[in-house]
Amino acid sequence: MACLLEAPLRISVLSEVTATSRHYVDRLFDPDPQKVLQGVIDMKNAVIGNNKQKANLIVLGAVPRLLYLLQQGSSSSELQTECAVVLGSLAMGTENNIKSLVDCHIIPALLQGLLCPDLTFIEACLRCLRTVFISPVTPVQLLYTDPTVIPHLMSLLSHSQRTQEYITQIFSHCCKTPEHQTVLFNHGAIQNIAPLLTAPSYKVRMQALKCFSVLAYENTQVSMTLVNVLVEGELLSQVFVRMMQRDQPIEMQLTAAKCLTYMCRAGAIGTDDTCVVLKTLPCLVRMCSKERLLEERVEGAETLAYLMEPDVELQRIASTTDHLVAMLADYFKYPSSVSAITDIKRLDHDLKHAHELRQAAFKLYASLGSNDEDIRKKITETENMMDRIVSGLSESSIKVRLAAVRCLHSLSRSVQQLRTSFHDHAVWKPLMKLLQNAPDEVLVMASSTLCNLLLEFSPSKEPILESGVIELLCSLTQSESPALRVNGIWALMNMAFQADQKVKGEIVRSLGTEQLFRLLSDPDTNVLMKTLGLLRNLLSTRPHIDQVMSSHGKQIMQAVTLILEGEHSMEVKEQTLCILANIADGNTAKDLIMTNDDMLQKIKYYMGHSNVKLQLAATFCISNLIWNEEDGEGLNIGGSQARQDKLRELGFVDILHKLAQSPDTNLCDRAKTAMQQYLA
Repeated sequence: MACLLEAPLRISVLSEVTATSRHYVDRLFDPDPQKVLQGVIDMKNAVIGNNKQKANLIVLGAVPRLLYLLQQGSSSSELQTECAVVLGSLAMGTENNIKSLVDCHIIPALLQGLLCPDLTFIEACLRCLRTVFISPVTPVQLLYTDPTVIPHLMSLLSHSQRTQEYITQIFSHCCKTPEHQTVLFNHGAIQNIAPLLTAPSYKVRMQALKCFSVLAYENTQVSMTLVNVLVEGELLSQVFVRMMQRDQPIEMQLTAAKCLTYMCRAGAIGTDDTCVVLKTLPCLVRMCSKERLLEERVEGAETLAYLMEPDVELQRIASTTDHLVAMLADYFKYPSSVSAITDIKRLDHDLKHAHELRQAAFKLYASLGSNDEDIRKKITETENMMDRIVSGLSESSIKVRLAAVRCLHSLSRSVQQLRTSFHDHAVWKPLMKLLQNAPDEVLVMASSTLCNLLLEFSPSKEPILESGVIELLCSLTQSESPALRVNGIWALMNMAFQADQKVKGEIVRSLGTEQLFRLLSDPDTNVLMKTLGLLRNLLSTRPHIDQVMSSHGKQIMQAVTLILEGEHSMEVKEQTLCILANIADGNTAKDLIMTNDDMLQKIKYYMGHSNVKLQLAATFCISNLIWNEEDGEGLNIGGSQARQDKLRELGFVDILHKLAQSPDTNLCDRAKTAMQQYLA
């Protein structure tokens, strides 16, 4: 059956192929080497700028024959070089051409060709390799398969201007992971490439600069090394500063700014260094102006967002530089009907990529507003900003949606904005819609924002509660992603804070005791801490404490025991003791502690602990257990008397006496307050 299908398929493909194309391939098999050489030269001239001809020759099998001739020891250097040139030309066609070349194992053949002594042939091989590797369809790992390749490429760097340009371009495109950075670093990339920053050729300087930007990205080892590198007696950071000057090409300014940004983020240069504050930051702000090309504005904004993300001082400086906040508003109006673009091709390109501008603007706004209240206010007051964010949450591009929700999350850290802009624009509605069906990356950011919208002072809390969000949040706590589990439980914790019994009951019902206790043994400390926070908020007023403990007391006490006995951090144990203190504040719930001698011994142990916070939390438990005033109906002071007597017998009064002498004021006061109950 397969054989019958194959013939017509073959014919349909070959029907496109002209007799001329077949003639070019046939000449490659001529027994006369001179005719073969002429055939390759004619083929080279025929394929220049002709994608159809390139595709035809690939279909006819020209590539395996060209590779055979390239690798034949009997081929002349001139023939080998011409074969490499034709292969390079074929590679400049479509992505399908590149795939065909890679499938024919062009990369190992060309890498082998680099071992030949002929420089012209080496350059032709490198040019072809460069063209193949800069294509997104080529697996960059192919450069690292043979461990001898990188050191050999390093040794070829000094051979000519062309080898420098092509090799640095290959490196900058093939350095994609920390492992790649390490391989290049270990083979002397920094020492070998640094001198090229002052090469006479602009192309070489530019490719060398690009190498440093990919090597330094999120890499402390490389960045720390770069700080001390000298190029012709000048520090590398100063070379980068010179490359950012306004008289340099934009591409160079931008790439040099990226190098310094990455070195700064890796901790090799301080955020208060003049080369960052007075040179890099202003250069990146310049890149955001509407005079720049779309891709320059995108790269400038994204790099600036990354530079100042962790530093509030840089955020403040940027927010007042060149009216940046207002300048970014133009990113949403591009290209406008009165756009100055006269080049139709450029206009078509920009219309297709305008979403990248919106994405970059949202990212930069998110970074700008991540700490400072005044900057957030400035952002939300920028024309139609909240409407733009709301629109961004439902854009078709996933990257724009993610950037918009990032921006919303950044602004949601503001109490003022939660009470005003967020409420006025009902941002919770598109946010809830986004949470229904989104990839994890978007879900993490959207659920983080929801946590803030559920804080007790947020006017959005009530409508969100009424929209049936509890089920959704409970489902997040079952996610495989720790970040989503944290956010799900965190949002429930915020929701339970000072909530009425109806809401608390719904949370416990929807989450289910089994899931609640599974979360209490979660391997992720953040999940555990937020679950303890939820439990603490559920056990917050006496009627609620007694109600929850009457139905789930046994399991909760068991979980508390396991945590206090386990290998947990001080923060986890402190939070657990605070839960115990809340239980001790219940009217009937406190009996679960008083009848549990093992738990009382644990409290005693933590009252004598070396950590003051744990001592304080444990002392709170005892203070609540011996308290005289009881609100419960039908209870009398006799209950507190009996508890006080039991705790005295167990030696708690002696411990309180000791703690009353503590140098820590809070602990001392709490111990004295507890002891006064014995005198009441």
